Amino acid sequence: MKVYLNSIEGMDDALVTMYMSKRSWTSELENEIRGDWFSYSVLKDSSINTETVQQAITNTETRIKSFCKWAWRHITMLDFITISVTVEGMHRAGQDDWDAHACRYNNRIIRSSTRLADFAEGEMSDFYKGKIIPTDVALKKLGIEIPNKIEVDGEIYVKTVNGYILEDLKDDRDVKRGLYMESIPSNFIFKCNMAQWAHVYKLRNKNGTANPEVKELAEAIQDQIEKQMPWFNREFIMKVEI
Repeated sequence: MKVYLNSIEGMDDALVTMYMSKRSWTSELENEIRGDWFSYSVLKDSSINTETVQQAITNTETRIKSFCKWAWRHITMLDFITISVTVEGMHRAGQDDWDAHACRYNNRIIRSSTRLADFAEGEMSDFYKGKIIPTDVALKKLGIEIPNKIEVDGEIYVKTVNGYILEDLKDDRDVKRGLYMESIPSNFIFKCNMAQWAHVYKLRNKNGTANPEVKELAEAIQDQIEKQMPWFNREFIMKVEI
């Protein structure tokens, strides 16, 4: 399984929220916040290293620290920050567990379809490789030939991945996926705001009872969040009141 944190968006919007409740907001302040954030997020690691850029970076880091002092309790502030994640090769059973939080993602999750996509015989995620052997694969390794067609109750069934399908329905995708195993690899992309991510991580982290690959996914995402935005570390995420 490979996990890609594509982006963390909305931090500049989130920083602006700090100044709304007590009416300390001004358009000039908002422009400054957004300009400083641009320097922090775009110019920080570039060859442009002027005193102005360095001051903007310092201003942004100070604001983020202040933001984190309040946002763990006032979680609407965290709603303005969104992570985008692509996952490659997670087993279907684990992906279904992850999919259980679709409401937390505002239904922003699209995954490989067992209806529209085809899966090959023996294809499985890395998590299951070496742990299981599908019956068809095991029989081939034992040198046992499997008939291409069988007759049952007067009906002809043809061999396909993981079993047999009624000959007339051999190309019906809704029927074919009935034989797919939960170990097949699945890809998906999702978006989640930072407040809801705290909820998902609390349930799916390494100290919980989730499937091992689901826990691995949660930890991989959090690792990448912390690398990019160290203020949103595990201590902060676990403290968020959601």
